[in-house]
Amino acid sequence: MSHSPLCGIIPPLVTPLIDNNTLDVESLERLIEHLVSGGVHGLFILGTTGEEQSLSYSLRKQMIIRSARINRGRLPLLVCITDTSIEESIHLAQVAADQGADGVVSAPPYYFAPGQPELAQFYEELVPQLPLPVYLYNMPSHVKVNFAPDTVRRIARNPQVVGFKDSSANAVYFQSVLYTMRERPDFAMLVGPEEITGECVLLGAHGGINGGANMFPELYVEMYNAARAGDLKRIVQLQQLIMQISTTIYTVGKHGSSYLKGLKCALSLLGIINDDFVASPFYKFNPPERDRIRQALAALPIENGKLKL
Repeated sequence: MSHSPLCGIIPPLVTPLIDNNTLDVESLERLIEHLVSGGVHGLFILGTTGEEQSLSYSLRKQMIIRSARINRGRLPLLVCITDTSIEESIHLAQVAADQGADGVVSAPPYYFAPGQPELAQFYEELVPQLPLPVYLYNMPSHVKVNFAPDTVRRIARNPQVVGFKDSSANAVYFQSVLYTMRERPDFAMLVGPEEITGECVLLGAHGGINGGANMFPELYVEMYNAARAGDLKRIVQLQQLIMQISTTIYTVGKHGSSYLKGLKCALSLLGIINDDFVASPFYKFNPPERDRIRQALAALPIENGKLKL
């Protein structure tokens, strides 16, 4: 049975926290309402931006329940179930299904890096045990393995596998998977890094799972629309803003966590979340870095809390 692929901007939500095991529900509600009013096309929780691997299972479960209640079915809700244990992935997927989520997203189990045949076999075992449609999640920098394009095609023989999210930041690789899956027009091809979303959509991707949309959803929705319309002049204009955000807000820290810290810090300065608490083993920015994020925001064309596009 053919269906339309999920399209558009599906932000990977940050997980607003009070401490390592307490969800800030008030901030989560404000964030989701901000995204809904910003015109996004779906919500993706517990991904890399949502700090899934740093959160307890009870907190992940709470994030699923609360997000589903706040969303009230207004937008498609995707839930990341990546884990080193297949049983824990299945359990999280069941929680997601019970709460009315629309799909689950799964990156390869990390720690021991599986080979391609092992990766395909893992998903051939996992997918039939899941109660929802499945999106494969390519995140090689964090899980030490890429889905080979042919592995994606093999796993997607199961019609329950409905899409692919690529966070490799490798546009050549993304195009290879897109080309390999060209005979599946119902298969959603989504790109993670916002810096290449415009060009990827222009060349056939269905949308972006862009972290910056937590802050400025309208910018990324506008880029998606411009790319769908083939409006090159507009794409070039919007790309300048996207790159300004990328090269300032995401680069203040010295470590791999700087994107997440910068994003959460900016969200707290914008008043979208109450606090930029980052789950252990990471810590939020100190005042000097926070000031640099404040300066980066001040340099953007923001009026009444919104970017002038």
